[in-house]
Amino acid sequence: MSDNEAETEADAEAETEESQSGIQQGDFVRLHYTVRTQSDDRVVDTTREDVAEEAGIDDEEYEFAPRIIVVGEGHVFPGVDDALVGSEEGDEGTVEITAEDGFGEYDQEQVRTISVNKIDEENRRPGAQVQIDGEQGYIETVIGGRARVDFNHPLAGEALEYEYEIIEVVDDDEEKAAGLLGMYLQMEPELRIETETVEEEVTVEDDDGEETTETQEVEQRTLYIEANQQMQMNQQWMFQKQQVAQDLMDRLELDRVVVEEVFDGSGGGMMGGMGGMMGGMGGAEAIEEEIEDLEGELEDADVDAEEIVEELDDA
Repeated sequence: MSDNEAETEADAEAETEESQSGIQQGDFVRLHYTVRTQSDDRVVDTTREDVAEEAGIDDEEYEFAPRIIVVGEGHVFPGVDDALVGSEEGDEGTVEITAEDGFGEYDQEQVRTISVNKIDEENRRPGAQVQIDGEQGYIETVIGGRARVDFNHPLAGEALEYEYEIIEVVDDDEEKAAGLLGMYLQMEPELRIETETVEEEVTVEDDDGEETTETQEVEQRTLYIEANQQMQMNQQWMFQKQQVAQDLMDRLELDRVVVEEVFDGSGGGMMGGMGGMMGGMGGAEAIEEEIEDLEGELEDADVDAEEIVEELDDA
């Protein structure tokens, strides 16, 4: 290889190393951010308490603190993901997000007239947020027995400005798990990761090439989540716990996720047990499905009220 060729190859390697330095896709990072509309500089989301107070945002249930996201996994707008790649801890920046890359262009066809019979009486007023046939919208007008409902996202058609600060790159797996659960559930339950030695049967070949089974000791990484009543009643958790658990196992190289039920004496009870280990539908969903099936069978049927109560109690 000539000197010129060696120099060219060295330059290429240096460029590759430089392009791969800093934060990369798949990294967990903790961010402070504020999102504003470009049209009127209105704050629509922020992790900073002082910004929220200045903007007149008062949400006692919201914890203003940096959030953990996974770069390149759609947890932030695409333009922000692009800006984060190659950045370092402490870097700050502002990304302009078009309406198309944000919450979509405003679609007039998503403003529809529906019967007020589909809306609860207390919500039959302009500005009320409603959910109809699985779609969320806002009532524009109510006239007689009809209502005009806007099913566009409230920020549809708005160009946004995303201001961020990279607080740190997160390496601790327990912090990563807490951050992922925070994104899914808007809360971070108590959790821990333990490595345990367990016995497992494996298939091996003997000297003659015959397959046989033997018991070996292997290490398993288990994430234990303390599920208090607030988490157990969280709709996102109730309907997506299998997906959440699988995401945690894939990203953190876990062998299993165990959910520990926690009763704190605050009342309210539980809608059925979680079954401890992740997998399948939980008790609450099973009961709800059973009752829904029963209600479908009873629809338009002439059934004695006491019989209905007895069947629901049995379910």
